[in-house]
Amino acid sequence: MAIDESLLFELCRHTIDDTDFPELGRKHPGKVRDSYVADGQRTIVVTDRVSCFDRVVGTIPLKGQILNQMAAFWFHKLADIAPNHLIDVPDPSVSVVRECETLPVEFVYRGYLTGSTKTSIWTAYEQGLRMYCGHVLPEGLVRHEKLPKPLLTPTTKAEYGGHDELTSREEIISSGTLSEELYDRAAALCGALFEAGTHFAKERGLILVDTKYELGLAPDGELVVIDEIHTPDSSRYWYADTYASAISAGESPKAIDKEYVRLWLGEQGYKGEGASPALPDEVRVEAAKRYIAAYEQVSGLAFEPNIEEPMARIRRNLGLD
Repeated sequence: MAIDESLLFELCRHTIDDTDFPELGRKHPGKVRDSYVADGQRTIVVTDRVSCFDRVVGTIPLKGQILNQMAAFWFHKLADIAPNHLIDVPDPSVSVVRECETLPVEFVYRGYLTGSTKTSIWTAYEQGLRMYCGHVLPEGLVRHEKLPKPLLTPTTKAEYGGHDELTSREEIISSGTLSEELYDRAAALCGALFEAGTHFAKERGLILVDTKYELGLAPDGELVVIDEIHTPDSSRYWYADTYASAISAGESPKAIDKEYVRLWLGEQGYKGEGASPALPDEVRVEAAKRYIAAYEQVSGLAFEPNIEEPMARIRRNLGLD
């Protein structure tokens, strides 16, 4: 990584925390992305906000640029497996996409018994639960162990500010949230994406531990991938070459995802309730370095940051001046 650490500390003062582009249409704020909808298109501005425990806990320098470019990388790479909503990337932090009807379910694929949140598969297993999102878990597994097979463990998709809740195929279908046909079609699509992502990550010296997919229906009824694919926000990656030794030593595998921030918050006693502690710049910079490492390790490309003042840059690149 060629980015000087002192620059990252300086960029802590110039992160994208909020956006205001009324010319782009009606604003739909999310935890990380602010979307603007008009004329059948959605302009997504990926901010530098970081979300843990379903709460925005601060900002990380360059995070929006990294996520946006990594999502575009995966959208292009996996387009032959699953159609997606991407039209154009006019700015390092902005994507223009087709407007779709978002399915009210997040499709979470898990390959390993891990996690630190109260809804994680490891937390459930440690508490003695052996039924998780409709799947029976065998006895005798240890933390961070590879599951006998990858599991699709869906969650509800909460409104902004709410918490996603664990659910199952049976509950989703019986509640009428999705039809059996649509759920199974979505599950097959996500399974193909996770298999492809797993194989590619292995080629890059990584383990794709788990990830979440969001899907939508295009106006013509086509099922498409939206939001992001296999980014450090939606996915957990471990370095493959140190995994076995970490497990043997009873340690957590070396990771390059936002779990670092989540674990730091946990060490401060924060688990998602109430106001979160402020992220020190040292934590923000270390997180930025990990996001950059994830982009470069996964894509094989050098990350080239744009350090212009972000709001003016976005306005210029979108032709709003």
